[in-house]
Amino acid sequence: MSETIEPLIVVGVDGSNHSKEALRWAVAQAKAIGGRVHAVMSWEWNTNPFALGTSTNTSTGATTGMQGDPVGAEETARQKLADTVASAVGTSPGVPVFRRVEQGSPAQVLVDASNEADLTVVGTRGYGGFKGALLGSVSQQVVQYAASTVVVVREGADED
Repeated sequence: MSETIEPLIVVGVDGSNHSKEALRWAVAQAKAIGGRVHAVMSWEWNTNPFALGTSTNTSTGATTGMQGDPVGAEETARQKLADTVASAVGTSPGVPVFRRVEQGSPAQVLVDASNEADLTVVGTRGYGGFKGALLGSVSQQVVQYAASTVVVVREGADED
């Protein structure tokens, strides 16, 4: 007797509205096909876009928050991912939504995650660069290099 494994949908999340739309689309697709979702966020030591309200001690390199507590890039990313998932799809989305935080560049983390996915989902663009761009650099790299089928979800695609 073989065990049936639910299809895996990997979705890139960075907290932007584009990534929230991608997450909502991925959850709806998972419901339609009886799948599961891995919401993936990356973090890097040298870039922590969510470190607002922190300061860095120039002599030690340690990052501290408003009250002086240590703030790590990974823990900040974990909290940002949890908040983003909750705001985008709620606490009971109807399918399993696992949160994954991995160290590395966003494009590489998603391309690596696509190796185990049946489908990879990204928003058209995240927080970076050019607002007029039709496709962000991370989305473009995922489309080019992912091992699975890729869906690019436009912001507002689900609105009537």
